[in-house]
Amino acid sequence: MRVDLPEQASIIAKQLVRNPTLYIDGEWVAGAGTPFPVIDPTQAMQLGEINGASTVQVEQAIMAARRSFDGGTWSRATPESRAEVLVKLHHLMVEHQEALIEIFITEGGCPRSLARTLNMEGPIESLRWIADKAARGPAGGWVRTLNTDPWAKTRGLVQREGYGVVTALTPYNVPYIAYVWKVAMALAAGCSVVLLPSPRAQLTALAFMRLVEQAGVPAGIANLVFGGPDIGRILTSHDAVDMVTFTGSNAVGADVMRQGAATSKKVLLELGGKSPNIVLPGVNPADVAAASLRRLFRNAGQGCAVTSRTLVPRESYDTYVEAARVTIPDIPIGDPWLEETWVGPLIRDDHRARVEQAVHDEVGLGARILAGGGPTNTSLGGYFMTPVLLGNLDNNAPIAQTELFGPVGVLIPYDSIDEAIGIANQTRYGLNANIWGDEEQAIAVALRIQSGNVAINGGGPQRADIAFGGYKQSGIGGEGGDSGFEEFLEFKHIIIPA
Repeated sequence: MRVDLPEQASIIAKQLVRNPTLYIDGEWVAGAGTPFPVIDPTQAMQLGEINGASTVQVEQAIMAARRSFDGGTWSRATPESRAEVLVKLHHLMVEHQEALIEIFITEGGCPRSLARTLNMEGPIESLRWIADKAARGPAGGWVRTLNTDPWAKTRGLVQREGYGVVTALTPYNVPYIAYVWKVAMALAAGCSVVLLPSPRAQLTALAFMRLVEQAGVPAGIANLVFGGPDIGRILTSHDAVDMVTFTGSNAVGADVMRQGAATSKKVLLELGGKSPNIVLPGVNPADVAAASLRRLFRNAGQGCAVTSRTLVPRESYDTYVEAARVTIPDIPIGDPWLEETWVGPLIRDDHRARVEQAVHDEVGLGARILAGGGPTNTSLGGYFMTPVLLGNLDNNAPIAQTELFGPVGVLIPYDSIDEAIGIANQTRYGLNANIWGDEEQAIAVALRIQSGNVAINGGGPQRADIAFGGYKQSGIGGEGGDSGFEEFLEFKHIIIPA
């Protein structure tokens, strides 16, 4: 097992991913399962491979987490001691952030500017908040005396304690966010964890787990295995697992629900989206086209919260198209190692082929390419695709209802705000939305959008204290923030005679 990072990667980054192995019960052990390639999507080059876990090793990781939780070394430790470890993990992420960014650029093809902001500054801020959260409450959990009912015939205590053994299944597009929201949040609550990253994001998980070890998390509390769907099924169905947290596609999320149902596991899902980008009447489309299109196409559209359905007043449709024809050619596509790059490669060639085929099929049904498209001007050899905006279709078109995870948007006209809201809500998803216009009017529209997150005039960074989650088939539960933290806590009512 060997992985060679590109020449531009730092020595620290190379050290973090040296000798890629599993981490089980505090020991680094060679995987005995199926090998998975490590691909650099920028150059379409295999950098090495990592052996996945065998079924025996997955069992060992789960039981290590079970023993460690039941033993109480972490689950019944003082909040101050858990917080101390998480603060150290925060310091380590800050110290190694450039190396972590380089690893993500190599493995995920994420442009440096986005890898640094959304995918590093955001998780670091969240981890600091999580460490502060872990410090609150007495040993073993969070206790509150019940005294709200003056007619109660008993005295009572409510104990909030770690949910138990958590298995975390994470995506490739926002790995560090997922590790913080799933692994660090679970640790803050006193849980034990087994992490299974996407086979397309193995190096980021390896680097993160090395920092977890250095921070002083006790043996067995945090474990790392690599593998595919067969390993995932064990982690989502095993009797010793109490909770599963998953980020990924709706199809796999449904499988996770079914696999966990037999043992009544708690399942937390962050799934897909087909989010609207609404330009309200009175807004000059030329003033917002650049910002909205750059949000759509960043990281080649590989984001669950991408606002890929743009809705504009019918009278503004042509103006928006003209603005898009100016904007899209100016969006920098190419080498993700460069600060100015906005659109890097798609994660794999077969994924690019699926996205391109979806565009081809929609054009065959009568859609028109309004802006973008055509060959990508890069000699890097990776899985690049030129952003494209489609029109001459309605919201029932397959490409307007399907999450593509690629640099493809659709433009749909509307004749009234009520119609725009109806179009926005006509989807099985409800993860995100973006609204451009007068703030008071935009907030009024936002209150009618069926979405867990709505940005007004571009919004801003995700707050560490607010959960991220969606309506409808975009998921179950929230991640991050106070309510996301509550997901990792069990409820216990202690009744005492009056």
